[in-house]
Amino acid sequence: MASQKIIYLNGLVNLAQTRLGSKIVYKTDEFFAAASRILSPTPPVFKEGVFDKHGKWMDGWETRRKRGPGHDYLILKLGKTGRIKKVDIDTSFFNGNQPNMVSLQACVSKQNLPNKKTKWITILNKKKTKPNSHHYFNITNKSIFTHIKLNIFPDGGVARLRIYGEVVPNKIKNKEINLTSVFNGAAPIACNNEHFGKAENVLAPGRGINMGDGWETRRSRGKNFDWLILKCASIGTVNKIEIDTHHFKGNYPDQCSIQAALIKGNISSKKIVNQSKKWRSLLEKVKLKAHKVHKFKNNLMKNNKINFIRINIFPDGGISRIRIFGKVS
Repeated sequence: MASQKIIYLNGLVNLAQTRLGSKIVYKTDEFFAAASRILSPTPPVFKEGVFDKHGKWMDGWETRRKRGPGHDYLILKLGKTGRIKKVDIDTSFFNGNQPNMVSLQACVSKQNLPNKKTKWITILNKKKTKPNSHHYFNITNKSIFTHIKLNIFPDGGVARLRIYGEVVPNKIKNKEINLTSVFNGAAPIACNNEHFGKAENVLAPGRGINMGDGWETRRSRGKNFDWLILKCASIGTVNKIEIDTHHFKGNYPDQCSIQAALIKGNISSKKIVNQSKKWRSLLEKVKLKAHKVHKFKNNLMKNNKINFIRINIFPDGGISRIRIFGKVS
């Protein structure tokens, strides 16, 4: 197999996804562009010459020019409580109308919109922004949060806000769950390719809404195969497996196989990738069909506990969802 570049996803998912239930619950202003656009799952676009009643149409959140004291902000309620590791504040196509600076605060609240007594904690101090740029910042606060406040100084536009972290679900024991559901805390570790569709899509709830809502690799040339490693929501014993190729008709994999392992302690994504080549087989290589849910029983590792899986697809293609149902140990 030819040498391939590995994409390390490090167990992080975008917590600011609307499909997880995340939503904007407050904004000081959205005169030029709706705050809800900041959560759009697709990359921002620029529409030349398109105007609406407020001015130039922009794909993101944009406030009016502030003529007094203060600054604009919005409040995002996370669909799932999470621990934040990294953020991307994206000003793509905002050139001359991006904020001068940005900062982030977070809190824990049981309310949809936190009240005035809520204690907000600064997780990202004021940072200078550039036009038409991604701004990546690591977050060192290890607390669990329910809400995020994006402050922009003094006003302007932001195309997208991505909050990368770990879903922290309620603890479940002695119950069968989908071990590869993002709702339950599953996360992507690494893959060798995600050219057409992000790896984390396979963990999403429900069935894919279209072909873009799945993991899809580029067309392979030569004796290659593609792979994806997932961290399960919990240690568990597997009962059944579902591979869903929904919407993938002329580009589904010809075959797939699954390996699995139980890994204790914290080890790096790089070590996990290296070890995964020797993991035990959970599902031997099987043929796949277009636009179909493929259901399999676990006949190979019935009583073995696992918390990581590796799916191999031959030679390439797209999968909408991967569901590994098992009993939490």
